[in-house]
Amino acid sequence: MRGRHFLNPLLSPLCYQKPPSARHLAPRGDPRRRAVAQPPSARRAPLSEPDVGISRFASDVPGFRGALKQRYSDFVVHEVALDGSLVRLTSFDLPDSERVDAKEGAVDEAQALESFRLLCGEADCEALRGFLERVSEGGDSDVSPIILSADADKAHRSEVHDFFKRNFESLLTDTVEHSDGIQRCIRVRLKQGRPERRDVDGRRRNRKGTASSGWRDDMPFDSRGSIIWPDHLGKFIRFHLYKENKDTQEALGKISKMLGLQPRSFGFAGTKDKRAVTTQQVTVFKVQASRLVALNRKLIGIKVGDFSYVKEGLALGQLMGNRFTIILRSVVAESEDVIKAAIDGLIKSGFINYYGLQRFGSGSVPNHQIGAALLRGEWRNAVQLILDPREGECDGINKVREHFKEYGDIDTALRNFPRFLITERAILQRLKKYPGNYLQALMAIPRTLRLMYVHSYQSYLWNHAASMRVEKYGISRVVEGDLVYKKESPYEQGVLNVISEDDGLTNSYEMNTCCETLPEEMMNFVKKVDSEDLSKSLYTFEDVVLPLPGSETLFPGNEVAVIYHEMAKKDGINLRESVHGVKDFSITSMKGGYRRVIQRPIDFEWDPITYTDEQTSLVETDLDVMSEARPLKVNELLSDGISSCTSHDSGLTAPLYVSESINGASLLEAESIGSPDLLKKLAVKLAFTLPASSYATMAIRELMKTSTSVAYQKTLNN
Repeated sequence: MRGRHFLNPLLSPLCYQKPPSARHLAPRGDPRRRAVAQPPSARRAPLSEPDVGISRFASDVPGFRGALKQRYSDFVVHEVALDGSLVRLTSFDLPDSERVDAKEGAVDEAQALESFRLLCGEADCEALRGFLERVSEGGDSDVSPIILSADADKAHRSEVHDFFKRNFESLLTDTVEHSDGIQRCIRVRLKQGRPERRDVDGRRRNRKGTASSGWRDDMPFDSRGSIIWPDHLGKFIRFHLYKENKDTQEALGKISKMLGLQPRSFGFAGTKDKRAVTTQQVTVFKVQASRLVALNRKLIGIKVGDFSYVKEGLALGQLMGNRFTIILRSVVAESEDVIKAAIDGLIKSGFINYYGLQRFGSGSVPNHQIGAALLRGEWRNAVQLILDPREGECDGINKVREHFKEYGDIDTALRNFPRFLITERAILQRLKKYPGNYLQALMAIPRTLRLMYVHSYQSYLWNHAASMRVEKYGISRVVEGDLVYKKESPYEQGVLNVISEDDGLTNSYEMNTCCETLPEEMMNFVKKVDSEDLSKSLYTFEDVVLPLPGSETLFPGNEVAVIYHEMAKKDGINLRESVHGVKDFSITSMKGGYRRVIQRPIDFEWDPITYTDEQTSLVETDLDVMSEARPLKVNELLSDGISSCTSHDSGLTAPLYVSESINGASLLEAESIGSPDLLKKLAVKLAFTLPASSYATMAIRELMKTSTSVAYQKTLNN
């Protein structure tokens, strides 16, 4: 067994850090399979903003208090596609091309079954009929494949394969070996199906739970060339994914399970917030829209629609940005002037373009700490950080984590980890195959996800550098040694500018700045500001960028550069050299990139709203628009102003519940949301657009001058 390990090309003294222990080599159930003893550690506290370098503001304009994401529906996000269009869910209709195909190419199932009976006999015909009935009952993801009678005639098997291609495009066939090692059988399954459940001895279990040993089940499905696809359709289906209170991976995990696909089959431009209502584009290869639209009856908190067939799938970074609509509830301010001044300050000065807390993970184990372990080549430590219990995660999942940490039982963990925990499951599956090989386990993580850890560490350094730049030199001027895009650069004008003629958006050149595939020409358009530039006043602070470290990035020519190397050194990392040769986990293998220090919100709009019921929705979602179940008409007070009521007894500012007058009328008499008999509260509705990789929470932080951490927001919501 040890010899088999060392045949793997990834195994070397650098990646195979420790030979398999007796626990790894022992059979299941053997007490030696218990994990290596580890002292129980206290749960890590959730991240705070200063932990990841978020500590400064762009202006000293006072903010106001308000509750962010009190309800997940208070945070609505629409992706802005590369063509500048806003991605909305507007229709569940099939594409015109598919509706025509359905009418003209529908197969008479009864006639097809009769033809199949003549081709393969009564027994196989009845097996196929039962299979189709189970599929029609809606259990797509639970229907096991069927195996036709043994068939030694290759020409006849070819005829059967062709029959299914002509008559049942939703089914796939392949040839498997009979248990006698001589004969062959044809296996029939749903298109893009998943492997069946196995018995403890490895044999396939049928739907009644009995084991079948008439054919070999150790052969993988082979669907190469077996999917018939119309020539006039693009090979990818693009659809709009609408989700509520779920992250992108979780939503796609549920859809993939229903379709019998791997979650990595889906392409998307960027992940969206979990505690939010979001709409984004997604693509998947050779899946009919009819299969997707049928899922809407079963999905909870997820809808798919606006289908179209395209030639290419989506990749990370292929978006212009995001349009945010955000409700701040229970707003408290000294006066209306404070709210207006804070909003004007955000529009005028922008905000420090920090990477928000989401970048570093929502749990208590930050992504950048995992990234640091990977950069140091500490594969086992990185795996443990990913799999260990996490503060704030649901109890059920943490119990699985704790059980695995104590006993090292991979099978139990795989049975109990939810499907949407793609990273954890991928690691465990690979560890089961290659015990003790932690690098192999990490390489099993889908590439877009495993790159996230090193990118997170780059973001961690960037945040600290941005804070130092603002603290040391302020934001009112450019200083010698600052990095800027050259004036002749196409990037110098900004990454997301409004085109006044049609309200479209220009192309984004910074959407991939954290990737190792940064365009070569972008690197050549960055320069250090020199004394001549300063004398000519060529640049302003809005032109200043800071690097995401990589092999081809420049560092500032002033003291800001020092913090990159000092912080990396403290973490045991050299930004100029790599201690290992694994490209995906090495900053020196990535070109790096640049990010503007200041970002302004685009197309900023705001409206105050009064309400009485905390459960009332204050912003309409795409589903509200489609169903015409829109929130009640809100009271628009922007142009008339709001006054405040201050609690003199406590000396504390009270919420803006009552207005002295609005155009001569009391706010209590104005139209608002909720019951007229209850005390009115104030909310502020914000809408603005940000380029890809900029964080709305950082704009809100600048506006209110308060923390956006979950812990702090919970105190406001309570």
